[in-house]
Amino acid sequence: MDETMLSWARQVAEKELSGVLPRRWAHSQGVAARAAGLGHVLGGDAELLAAAAVLHDVGYAPRLAETGFHPLDGARFLREEHGADERLMRLVANHSFALLEAEERELRKELAGEFPLLEEPLLVDALVYCDMTTTPDGDRTTAQDRVAEIRSRYGDDSVVGRFIRRAAPEIFASVERVEAALAAQPR
Repeated sequence: MDETMLSWARQVAEKELSGVLPRRWAHSQGVAARAAGLGHVLGGDAELLAAAAVLHDVGYAPRLAETGFHPLDGARFLREEHGADERLMRLVANHSFALLEAEERELRKELAGEFPLLEEPLLVDALVYCDMTTTPDGDRTTAQDRVAEIRSRYGDDSVVGRFIRRAAPEIFASVERVEAALAAQPR
């Protein structure tokens, strides 16, 4: 592949999301913009993070929704249609504590078996940070406001509502770790 991973990822995400889910596309672009601000913390993984950020919700595209669980559907699409980078697929599959939602959907075994969680805590936390500090419209927000918005949109008794309540402490901890890493790095 002659193009950079990020350029390729943007093309794929735009093709799959912009026409059918423009708000999801706006969110994905906002998450990628947040990722761009973390390059000095992640060094050599900055492009990988940015690519995962723009692709993290690609599984919402209606043509890709096989299980209805977007992290798994997105990662499978990246593997099957694009032969994507292993770490990229694993980040997309596990973004924002997806294993907890997979449990709610009885898909944990499939997700963990096909796309094991990366043992790279800062990289994993960075994607959580980018996703959970970006509104559905692509604007910046706090993790607390983002979790509240998700709960309000889906309802506490929904699968997503139950998942986000369980994941909230982990989300907040991830965001705090990234903010601490950002504060410790000279710009």
